[in-house]
Amino acid sequence: MSSNKIAHFALISLCLVAASAVCSQSAFAADDPPRVFITDSTSWETSGNAGGSGGTFAAHSSGGARPQTAEIVKTFGEKCTEVVTNNKQEKANYIVVLDHEGGKGLLRHKNKVAVFNAVSGDSIVSHSTLSLGGSVQVACDAIVEDWKQHGAAIRAAVTSKESTAPVQMPVSSPNPVQATKVSITSVPDGADIEIDGSFVGNTPSTAELVAGDHTVSIKLPGYKTWERKMKAGGGDVRINAQLEKN
Repeated sequence: MSSNKIAHFALISLCLVAASAVCSQSAFAADDPPRVFITDSTSWETSGNAGGSGGTFAAHSSGGARPQTAEIVKTFGEKCTEVVTNNKQEKANYIVVLDHEGGKGLLRHKNKVAVFNAVSGDSIVSHSTLSLGGSVQVACDAIVEDWKQHGAAIRAAVTSKESTAPVQMPVSSPNPVQATKVSITSVPDGADIEIDGSFVGNTPSTAELVAGDHTVSIKLPGYKTWERKMKAGGGDVRINAQLEKN
């Protein structure tokens, strides 16, 4: 066989291999799209810190997402059809944290977006744009490209993690201790609430305390710090702090 025929045959083979890879990649992306969990930084921080310092308390606002997250999810569904949005973080392949500022002039918007690999926790992109759509597109492009390159490995890691996860058996307690629901108000209101040294919100607010000893502090500029020690052991407790001026 002449050298020209050999080169021609090699070129055809290379094209067939490349076409096969593209087809496989397209099929992989279409049949098994990446699952994305979407949140904003405030909800992400709240969810991550629910339980507070040492797990000694739980803020009333823990869990869930702010209303703007629904708009982000809607925009993501419209502009990034290559992915599937999922509301269970543990089932997601990627975490998108996106802050969207509404109600401002166009040039005053500051939308910040960051995308993380849910398995490794590594950031794959972080960016700021002037529009929600722009931030969604940045996140979408990064996810699609990363999934093409590492989708198989991410999926394998998730499968391995699920298969090796220990089975959680229910544990019954002969004398379960209920959490104590504490309703906290102050005069004047709007004061900072600290439980065991950690900020949990502003008055009026509600918190849940696990069983044990706790210290509740109410602070407001221009007023003396109000403090009360209490023992939580179930039931509802109301605290009304009458603040004194300095």
